[in-house]
Amino acid sequence: MQARGRSAQPNWSNEIDPTTFNLELPNPEDLELAETDFLQQVATAWQICDRFDLQTEIWRGRILRTVRDREKQGGDGRGTGFLSWLNDREISKTQAYSLIELANSADTLLQDGMLQPAAVNCFSKRAFIETAQAAPEVQQMVCDMVNEPSPAAPAQITRREVRQIQDEWTTMSSDLLPGVVKEKAASSAIPTRYLTPLVREMEKLPPLHQVAIQDGIIANPDVDTVKQATVEARYLAKYLAAAVQVQALNQPSLDLELALEEALRVGCLSSAADLVNQASQLEQAVIKLHAAWKRLNNLADRLYLDSGASTPHLRALLDQVAPLTQDLLEVNLGDPDGSFSQTVRLRILPDDRSSDFPEAIG
Repeated sequence: MQARGRSAQPNWSNEIDPTTFNLELPNPEDLELAETDFLQQVATAWQICDRFDLQTEIWRGRILRTVRDREKQGGDGRGTGFLSWLNDREISKTQAYSLIELANSADTLLQDGMLQPAAVNCFSKRAFIETAQAAPEVQQMVCDMVNEPSPAAPAQITRREVRQIQDEWTTMSSDLLPGVVKEKAASSAIPTRYLTPLVREMEKLPPLHQVAIQDGIIANPDVDTVKQATVEARYLAKYLAAAVQVQALNQPSLDLELALEEALRVGCLSSAADLVNQASQLEQAVIKLHAAWKRLNNLADRLYLDSGASTPHLRALLDQVAPLTQDLLEVNLGDPDGSFSQTVRLRILPDDRSSDFPEAIG
């Protein structure tokens, strides 16, 4: 294995020196200190810790990468030595490779010249990780912003700002937005914050429904239309995703697309989508109920066989649970002694019948 020279690692000119690392925190009992000044001093100290934590994590990743690469060159080929090194320091394999990934990302941004070494301290830890995981175009935009900050630029880049840049880039580069909408977004006539959720919802739809929404936006490209299209796309996605999961709707006599068109025509798409979604949830609940009921029966049988006359309280527990193991289940809703109490009864048909699902009878 070739030794890694110092020149192979980025040399940060503005690192926090751990030997002189010290923070002056405001006195919490100093009531003469204005609240805004107190919060500002605390926020500044927090940002310094965040930067220190980021640099520490990156260097830990480089250390772990060095140990791993050494093992690859002279180990047993199964990584036993590296895993033993991690165990001695109580570091999980997942955590180790996460740190190595962070170190690789940092080295890529720094060695390629995309990010100036001193600019690393402009990031919070989570913002840096978010940038490292972003698309190359987004990385370049974020790095340009911190390498040559404008007077209006924030002192520290947060995860929220990186995600905002990511969302704006994803939106403006998406093929789902009509050209007229992109032009209005470029001129700020339509803020991109309204377009990002629209793109996310349209990505869930098949091309046929995407085209229908695009046609509606082209006809009237303004903020209100974009908002309405986003709501419509959200309900369309919910309707289409839930419909394929509902067994009751898997019938040759039912045309889900025609039902969808009619819901759109009469303006009740939201209700139709909620109806299908609730049907899907109910079927899943029935399946879970049946599985839980069978599991309860198996546990009750096992516990009955393992107990006896010497365990009267355990037998009493089984007696109280017994009604829930029967084919007819009864559950009271609300206070049994109150005027608003209601009993729900469900009958579970035996396994040799045509259905394995509970049947509501009252």
